[in-house]
Amino acid sequence: MGELSGKVALITGAGRGIGRAIAYELAKEGAKVIINYRKSEEKAKSLVEEIEKIGGKAYLAKFDVANFEEIKEKIKEIEKEIGNIHILVNNAGIVKDALFLRMKEEDWDEVIKTNLYSVFYVTQAVLPMMIKERWGRIINISSVVAFTGNPGQTNYAAAKAGIIGFSKALALEVASRNITVNVIAPGYIETDMTAGLPEKVKEAFLQQIPLRRTGLPEEVAYLATFLASEKASYITGCVFHVNGGLYRG
Repeated sequence: MGELSGKVALITGAGRGIGRAIAYELAKEGAKVIINYRKSEEKAKSLVEEIEKIGGKAYLAKFDVANFEEIKEKIKEIEKEIGNIHILVNNAGIVKDALFLRMKEEDWDEVIKTNLYSVFYVTQAVLPMMIKERWGRIINISSVVAFTGNPGQTNYAAAKAGIIGFSKALALEVASRNITVNVIAPGYIETDMTAGLPEKVKEAFLQQIPLRRTGLPEEVAYLATFLASEKASYITGCVFHVNGGLYRG
């Protein structure tokens, strides 16, 4: 019996990268994990198989985190078929990079809606279940870019910084219901998103990281699993950095 046995966890954008690693670690601790995806169906299905191989339970939940009506409908289905959600990890995110003066309005809107509005949408749909249970863990995935900025990513940085303000305010609102809200801000982690970067860009990143290596999705997942547990019951409204020393604020 794992520490999260009996809990139900929803992880958005869980088909790959950090979300995938978090879903797997939560399942190892006994949580029933709901794997949200939009396009990565094969990867999401393979994750279910991996979790079932270790005796865990996983369910697929295809919905667009930028579509509020679709989210509300799917969350109702989950509540009816699986039960109340106790742990929510808002992880889904995209990039549409461009220097600010060349950035298209639609690229600004798409990143803000997928990366920031989604946190509002999914949390508002799930939170009533946590209030009913008088127990909940909300873990929002931000980025080191929210603190340092990054050329060509004004949209991404704005969304990730917004997640931090959102989380600190919500933490105050729901603390009396035994619900915690925390943020993880990863640095340069080996994912599909970073794999496509030019080698010169990757090398420049590594030169800035004191540990001189990239992080692994699992290293973010270990922290998320801790924050989802009873061991973290007195931690809320906080931001945790996983970046190898890249940012130390």
